[in-house]
Amino acid sequence: MKKVLRILGIIVLVGIFGGTMYFLYDKSKDKPDVFETKNPFISNVLLKTVATGSVVPRFEIEIKPQVSGIIDELFVEAGDRITKGQVVARIKIIPDMVTLNSAETRLNRAKINYEDAKVDYDRQQKLFDKKVVSYVEFKDAKLDYDSSKEELTAAENNLELIKNGVTKKAKSATNTLVRSTIDGMVLDVPVEEGNSVIQANTFNDGTTIASVADMKDIIFEGMVDETEVGKISEGMLIELEIGAIDKEKFEAKLEYISPKGVEENGAIQFEIKANVSLKEGQFIRAGYSANASIVLERKDSVMVIPEGLLKFTNDSSYVEIQLEEEQTFEKRFVTTGLSDGINIEITEGLKKEDKVKGEKIDPNKL
Repeated sequence: MKKVLRILGIIVLVGIFGGTMYFLYDKSKDKPDVFETKNPFISNVLLKTVATGSVVPRFEIEIKPQVSGIIDELFVEAGDRITKGQVVARIKIIPDMVTLNSAETRLNRAKINYEDAKVDYDRQQKLFDKKVVSYVEFKDAKLDYDSSKEELTAAENNLELIKNGVTKKAKSATNTLVRSTIDGMVLDVPVEEGNSVIQANTFNDGTTIASVADMKDIIFEGMVDETEVGKISEGMLIELEIGAIDKEKFEAKLEYISPKGVEENGAIQFEIKANVSLKEGQFIRAGYSANASIVLERKDSVMVIPEGLLKFTNDSSYVEIQLEEEQTFEKRFVTTGLSDGINIEITEGLKKEDKVKGEKIDPNKL
């Protein structure tokens, strides 16, 4: 019995050893390369160029004061929708002391002249009524009186304007009330109540109180490389992708190409502008970054293959076609057409049923 068990053990060990050796031998053998194959297919091919830029309002207006002073009150904030003529801010004027002193002196003189002319006019009026003086003398006194009265009014108004920027009779027409010049949305209010502001003049642009823009009229502003600018023209349709807005694309129409390029990072770039079409009720914030795809050329329903399957020799291009025998291939020259960087059009040399040699398959995945 023991002898039988020993013989069986020896047989089992020999079997295990033999199986191991066969497994190692099989693993050491070189397996033939296996390649995937792909058939040509029908698709659309679009040759595009991409311009990077941002979406901005076509018209953005900076509201500036007509007088210098201090912001007394602000009536708007960023995001508010306002109309043309709506009051944005009120300015408190801080008068120049020299100018203020001159205005006060003028008013005092006007009062003196007025009081003197009034006394003379009243006296001449009584004498004229008694027919003691002639009409000419009375008329001269009345003229002096009327003139001094007008000068007094002008001096009072001048002092009011210097102090407050407005006269008592024309408060609605004051320059101290800053108004919007367009309908739109307030994009920015870079000042606060209490800030000093300067009016626009020949030597100074003035302080911006608010930026207002029509957010219904949006354009794309971007740059195109000099190698592509010759292929585009005004009127071309553009597809916009805005980074901050996922899963939505916007249509735009190219309306401007700069006649002069600028150098950026060692390359010449040309500015372009395109009118963005917004849907009813759609809102885009100013300054969003965007990429514009411009279709340079398009072919619909043509035979294509993945561009990576194409091979080259000298000035010719070819593919490898599988024969009837599995994993046996022959070289076949083809004529290519339009490429979009992923797929390429094949105009001659292939049929839809042909199997084109692709990448080698990892033997571990077989």
